[in-house]
Amino acid sequence: MKAHDALRSLGLPEHDAYALPSSQARFADGERFRIEIPSVEGPDALDAVIDEAAKRGVPVHRVSQGSGIWMLDDEQIVRMVERGAQAGIEVCLFVGPRASWDIGVQASTPGGRVAQGALRGGDQLAYAVDEVTHACTLGLRSVLVADLGLLDVLAKLKRAGDLPADLVLKVSASLPVTNPATARVLEDLGATTLNLAVDLPLPALAAIRAAVDVPLDLYIESSDDFGGIVRHYEIPEIVRICAPVHLKFAVRNSASIYPSGMHLADFVDKVSRERVRRAQLGLAILARAEERQ
Repeated sequence: MKAHDALRSLGLPEHDAYALPSSQARFADGERFRIEIPSVEGPDALDAVIDEAAKRGVPVHRVSQGSGIWMLDDEQIVRMVERGAQAGIEVCLFVGPRASWDIGVQASTPGGRVAQGALRGGDQLAYAVDEVTHACTLGLRSVLVADLGLLDVLAKLKRAGDLPADLVLKVSASLPVTNPATARVLEDLGATTLNLAVDLPLPALAAIRAAVDVPLDLYIESSDDFGGIVRHYEIPEIVRICAPVHLKFAVRNSASIYPSGMHLADFVDKVSRERVRRAQLGLAILARAEERQ
């Protein structure tokens, strides 16, 4: 059997979608895209994003955090959840345990970087489940997951009623989606939103959209450690072919803030506000493109 025939028989695109078909799928509210501000590392950073978004007229729908649930105390988690609810913003926190912040050395090597978001051993898996369970008792309803096994466990706990049925399981960019088959596997495992690899061309993005129904997440601008890509001019096409899609705006040429803390508070405030400004610039490009249609 030829590869194209085999993929077609499995209900997968047989190649990248070079025709760039328009996606007819939408978010529940009928919108094609939403704005996500990543690396919002605590309630003060969230306040900065909300304040800057109001000043600039940027509709922020989701914020995500990268340092991990464990880096926030209970009061901070509750503040973020409540503040997000007041502003109509989904608050997504990263599950803390991961190989890159552990005693292992493989994740720190050039060849082992692929393991950075993985959980090492049964203990780390248990730590992660406990962290998510605790955060849910504080009102959190969205978590970032970078480990394949953890995704499966959390999805099964949701189905069993041990975790809230409305818990968003957002696959991290550290467990990137690079092709339609991988996207389908993660969706089947219970992912409710998928982070795509930051450097995929438009035909590859369109092929992934054809394979799954869940919302896609894509960096329009990424931090340097994720390649520092800048693709603002592609936003109109990304929205057209990937809807429903979360447009994510980080900042290139910016120092890492993980794990964050009080020692980085001033910088986190400034970079959070700059991410909102980057989103404003991207939305302006989208608006001009729609005016020309």
